[in-house]
Amino acid sequence: MLEKKETVEKKKIGLGFIIFALLLILIVALVGVVFFLRESGKKTLAHTVTLTSEPIAIDIAETTEELKDNQIIYNDAVYQLNEDIVTILVMGIDKESVYEIGGQSWEYMEGSNTNGGQADALFLVVLNPHSKKVDVVAINRNSMAIIDVFDKNGRYKGVQLHQIALQHGFGDGKEQSCERQVKAVSRMFYNIPINAYAAISMDAIPDMNDAIGGVTLIAPDEIVYPEYNMDIHPGDEVTLKGEQAYWFLRLRYEDEAGSSDVRLARQKLYLSKFLATAKEESKADIRVAVNLYNTLSKYMVTSIGVDSFTYIVTEIVNYDFDPDNIITLQGQTVMGEKYEEFKYDYEALQELIIKLYYEPLT
Repeated sequence: MLEKKETVEKKKIGLGFIIFALLLILIVALVGVVFFLRESGKKTLAHTVTLTSEPIAIDIAETTEELKDNQIIYNDAVYQLNEDIVTILVMGIDKESVYEIGGQSWEYMEGSNTNGGQADALFLVVLNPHSKKVDVVAINRNSMAIIDVFDKNGRYKGVQLHQIALQHGFGDGKEQSCERQVKAVSRMFYNIPINAYAAISMDAIPDMNDAIGGVTLIAPDEIVYPEYNMDIHPGDEVTLKGEQAYWFLRLRYEDEAGSSDVRLARQKLYLSKFLATAKEESKADIRVAVNLYNTLSKYMVTSIGVDSFTYIVTEIVNYDFDPDNIITLQGQTVMGEKYEEFKYDYEALQELIIKLYYEPLT
């Protein structure tokens, strides 16, 4: 009897050890997969999608000091480009737009060469691994910039000065449009490298908003549109759900001067609250971030794969994010011949790039 009992105990111990070992192997494998995806994503994001090899075109002060590559003189000090920064261009695409360029009307049409839809919202997300900080630059859709123009057959017609939001329209509405928009924004920002892009249809807003449980904020202006069930007044505390978030971000009083500026301020507020909420929810449950990515995938054209997404998520949860880190370009909105034009301050933009992308040498 004693020998039989010892045999049973050994079997129990053996089975328990095997289960423990399998669980340990599984955990190590999962950690290894995350580590592999993170490292692979980090390497992927080290490359750019700017489609240009032009150096950053920051004006440098005259100096007799010998400067190395990617160094400049600013305020009598030597600054070095932080090459570890990851920059992502996020675009909100309006596929219902009808717009005019060169006297011709253009309307979104799936798969065409010149009707890719306008980039109605443009944000540069700047991840700095040195300072562990996220900065977001809100780009006015009406910023007058050099864009590449193509005819309806896709033939290149040269460059013209237009609202930057129009660049996305010159393409197929997919990767081609995104890459051209990335190139235009990089050129506007003195050829800064852009590592990745995500173009999200405005139709995604309701699902994106609800994937993190909604967004609560204090309304900065009046949005009264009974036909869209919108009755929001300045100072109202609202939790945006579903279609309400969509109209909050999209509606503007088009007959009022500077309506795009007002809407951009509203988009900036929403984005700050959205990112803060998403970060907190993802910290509590990483599945929130995965769910958000899966939700967006249905509406998104992006160069960010699973590996890059893994790297970004595991990085950004440890970064500081402050609503004050959402920066609006300095400039002035004026009325052009037919549409509003935003004349951004070139010197202020250059100073902003130095602040975000350069570090003083000590």
